[in-house]
Amino acid sequence: MRTAILPTHTLALFDAAVQQAADWLRRGAVVALPTETVYGLAANALDPVAVAKLYELKGRPAHNPIIVHVAGLELAQQCVTAWPGSAAQLAHQFWPGPLTLVLPRSRQIPDIVTAGGPTVGVRWPDHPLMQAVIRACGFPLAAPSANPANLVSPTTAEHVHKQFAGRLPLIVDGGAAGVGIESTVVDLTTLPWRVLRPGMISEEAIRAVGHPPSAPAADASGAASEHRGLRSPGQLPKHYAPKARLLVRTWHDTADLHQQLGALPFPRAKIQVIAHTRIPSDAGLAGVSVIPVDAAAYARAIYAELHRCDAAGVALIIVEALPAGPEWRGIVDRLNRAASD
Repeated sequence: MRTAILPTHTLALFDAAVQQAADWLRRGAVVALPTETVYGLAANALDPVAVAKLYELKGRPAHNPIIVHVAGLELAQQCVTAWPGSAAQLAHQFWPGPLTLVLPRSRQIPDIVTAGGPTVGVRWPDHPLMQAVIRACGFPLAAPSANPANLVSPTTAEHVHKQFAGRLPLIVDGGAAGVGIESTVVDLTTLPWRVLRPGMISEEAIRAVGHPPSAPAADASGAASEHRGLRSPGQLPKHYAPKARLLVRTWHDTADLHQQLGALPFPRAKIQVIAHTRIPSDAGLAGVSVIPVDAAAYARAIYAELHRCDAAGVALIIVEALPAGPEWRGIVDRLNRAASD
């Protein structure tokens, strides 16, 4: 299969990309599309055969559900059986944007999308290309990140092409992802609600909007409580990982870092350091990368840097531990899962 990469930097190219992507999706194909978080592999969320292709392409375990992407409140509400006041409040405040709401699923959402569970994660992404494709299709899109299961999510079309060239008919290049890590996921089927996956919209920001005023319907909440499967992606212990081993460390200075590296079974020339505050000498190392100590900038840069490290063939990535604070929680979560053995 030849994989086309379609640019979108003019209005004519944008419109052509939307049309081609929608044509493939209507035919049950899987295509790669940009969102503001990361690039996704998209399929018709109402077509279980198309969604099965997603799982096969990614090597995704069947118990890991997929988020459904919509363009508008009407389509979102068609995917669920309850739309409580909490959903309306959060959607008004944060949609379109990097927030996923977990709610009781409607019958039109196939079991394969939700891993057989009674709930579905729904998101309205803040990317004009993704929105335009959904509107052109007229159906929601199941769209997990466009990477093999558990590996680093892609933030550019090039990242997707390196992983899936020859296995997809189409990759739409919508530029580098503006957020850089996956969405915050909030489960609204429990009281109080729970953040299942942290992201760049913090729990504190969500709380400021208000607590759910009422519980979901009794049958939906009862079914949810009995189901033991995952309600959201991003909850597996090992996830978002580069091919190289990744460790999160603190150090006082270059000497301290090199002393720590001496205890590890890796040659110095195969070790890459990613720092933000205590910048060590790169003598003898594969290199030292510096990402600004700003949460939004760091989120935009970290996955691209991990992709670069893998392309360079390093064996070990040492990441300087991040600051505390709600704005860093989602990034810390991704690095901790990437470092999990």
